[in-house]
Amino acid sequence: MKMKNRSTLTTEQRNPRSRNIDALSSLEIVDIINTEDSLVAGAVGKERKTISAAADLITGRFRRGGRLFYVGAGTSGRLGVLDASECPPTFGSSPSMVQGIIAGGRRALVRAAEGAEDHASDGRDAINAKKVTDRDAVVGIAACGLTPYVLGALKRAKRLGAATVMVTCNPQTASLVSVDVTINPVVGPEVVAGSTRMKAGTATKLVLNTLTTVAMIRLGKVYDNLMVDLVTTCDKLRDRSERIVMELTGLTRRQSAKLLADAGGGVKLAIVMHFCGVNRTGAKKILKESDNSLRKAIS
Repeated sequence: MKMKNRSTLTTEQRNPRSRNIDALSSLEIVDIINTEDSLVAGAVGKERKTISAAADLITGRFRRGGRLFYVGAGTSGRLGVLDASECPPTFGSSPSMVQGIIAGGRRALVRAAEGAEDHASDGRDAINAKKVTDRDAVVGIAACGLTPYVLGALKRAKRLGAATVMVTCNPQTASLVSVDVTINPVVGPEVVAGSTRMKAGTATKLVLNTLTTVAMIRLGKVYDNLMVDLVTTCDKLRDRSERIVMELTGLTRRQSAKLLADAGGGVKLAIVMHFCGVNRTGAKKILKESDNSLRKAIS
């Protein structure tokens, strides 16, 4: 999909509130940027229903044993990879469960590879390489809504029967892409015209965080508002694990550490062992019978 005149796109227009910004002081520039950033949360909030619908689609695919793929280029691609990489330590998910695909590959994560986004066939090939099926979900991310790499990936994913979602900040292109759900937070023109790493990037980060967090909560990876499936891969997370067990069981720090050790480091297992009076094997069985929900397991 090509547009002869991209200047009509919201993400390409000039922001009247930041005109002559190069003549202002640093503090004045900061104030303008901060004022514009304050508009982002409201724009994302207006998309609450589409975000919820997309999260339900993703959750349904997870429950079928499927995966979530983020596909993007430049800032959009990096944000997808970022959200995917944060899921395993936070929710104890497999690294393959949520994956980020960026045009240009790993090199594009640290160095701009803008030309990599221009070929729809490369997006199609990336989906094929991941062996996407109808059990999976694919979220395309493109602030402008026109990125060929992303559109090629979504077209192929849809043909394969995967759930498809588009995240774009342009109202002019939101209806042009054939997907199951389109999320379109309209944040307006950027402070620096066309620099979608700013408001559009912030909006995208909020949307992606929400999609995976909602899905993981629905899958039982959060109890109350605690990350009970976290992986203790460092001292910070080990400390957090002990504090979660202490809070939910009333045990001391030493007792919680011992219980966690007996549970092989699994917070959820440790809590089930405590409340149900079983060993690790018994706790695993109870959790399996409870759809991996701690709330169900200890009720």
